[in-house]
Amino acid sequence: MMISKVKNAMSTLVGGMMPHGHNHHHNHHSGGGQTCGAESLPPRFPYGRPDFLDLTPELLQYSTEHASRPVLTLKRGTRLPWGTGYAEVINAGKSMLNEDQASCEKLFVKKPSGKHRNSTLLEDNGVSEGKTGNDREKGIPLHFWGIFDGHAGSGAAIMASKLLHRLIRDRLGEICHLLENPTSAPPICLAKNGSPYQAETKKGAAQESEDPDAISDSTVRFHMEKIVSLESLVMGVIETAFKQMDDLIEKEKSSYAISGGCCALAAIHMMGKLYVANAGDSRAIIIRNNEVIPMTNEFTPESERQRLQYLGFLRPELLGNEFTHIEFPRRIQHSELGKKMLYRDHTMTGWAYKTIIEDDLKFPLIYGEGKKARVMATIGVTRGLGDHDLKVYNSNIYIKPFLSCVPEVKVYNLDENKHGPDDVLVMGTDGLWDVTTDREVADAVSAYLSCCDPADPMRYTLAAQDLLMRSRGVLKERGWRLPNDRLGSGDDITVFVIPLVGHESET
Repeated sequence: MMISKVKNAMSTLVGGMMPHGHNHHHNHHSGGGQTCGAESLPPRFPYGRPDFLDLTPELLQYSTEHASRPVLTLKRGTRLPWGTGYAEVINAGKSMLNEDQASCEKLFVKKPSGKHRNSTLLEDNGVSEGKTGNDREKGIPLHFWGIFDGHAGSGAAIMASKLLHRLIRDRLGEICHLLENPTSAPPICLAKNGSPYQAETKKGAAQESEDPDAISDSTVRFHMEKIVSLESLVMGVIETAFKQMDDLIEKEKSSYAISGGCCALAAIHMMGKLYVANAGDSRAIIIRNNEVIPMTNEFTPESERQRLQYLGFLRPELLGNEFTHIEFPRRIQHSELGKKMLYRDHTMTGWAYKTIIEDDLKFPLIYGEGKKARVMATIGVTRGLGDHDLKVYNSNIYIKPFLSCVPEVKVYNLDENKHGPDDVLVMGTDGLWDVTTDREVADAVSAYLSCCDPADPMRYTLAAQDLLMRSRGVLKERGWRLPNDRLGSGDDITVFVIPLVGHESET
């Protein structure tokens, strides 16, 4: 086992950091049973840290030192949109490279012109074309922050960090004409060319004569129509862009080595609202007036138990005759057949007793608790991107059907609330939150910012660095330790601290 882990780490390093890696097989740690088809494929994007860190090759190498775990932050003089703060640190040896990735972009949403209909791979419109012209001509400004926590390789996380914001921008571009008229509700039906301005009279008249059950009274018909808000249309666009990102990873795996999968957490600001989309176990909180407003829920085998068990119940063939969808408090011994034991299935929140039968001796679909809970004894997160070829160790059972790429989207209305310079959105991968509560993070950020010069452009990056070091701890004889001598986080840690007054300074 350990040898294959080391080989996997080495191949990721060679195939990722060097421009031409040839060793991209063992794409998954404990997921085993992978084919070696990806062996000679080039990586989709070479390994690196986020572009905004602007690392030299020497610093990139230094960033992978597990023994010292150096903290990387924005350079003084580098300004991200809104004056956003950022810090990251590598794991304590769990994987050879830092499998977290991040992106922070300002883009412009505009109607797709004929020649740019599929512009995902083009340069981001607006950012690269300098500061000429006014923003209105470029389109509707959109700010994007994303953190991607990779597992079993960094390929999916790198690809998502490069492309997800462009997919969201392009999907929003398709409804740009609706965004430009925010006071009217989106039409239920668009014309063939995507334009909402259409005469429906002739079509409607023809249909009424054909369908005897059609309701001809327009007032009745009007009341049966559901009014869909522009906000929920934007939420749906973000959800479908995540699905499109996942499909793109699967499609490109035939031509490129794209290792592993990733949790994805994105914050999108547009037209006065902040949309926070989460697929995985990263977390985002808003700290306003020292009050905590959670913006995400984590998706783990425990939080999604009933969804997973229901799928196993509906489609037992996905369990490969190895697993049972029913949960028991512990593994069952063969000698316990016929006894009554505690159990719960997809219909239950509580527990009851059932008589144990032969089928119950199979391994439970969900097993373990807390951070040790796993789906099919393999993976500890239930939503994210990638993982298309992840299998149960030493078997031919795919885990992807149980994983969802769809995020939960929560909306925060920036325009409806007053914000001071210490009110922030904190986004972090699970490495931050595993050892720190929401309240502790809020108290630490508030305490740090209150002592910080309000005019210092580095204040939010320094706050991010402070948070990160609180979760990482200090290296002692017995590993990385927090001040209270508990174990610090040994995982990769990535943190954004985003000032909510940032958008006022940009408009």
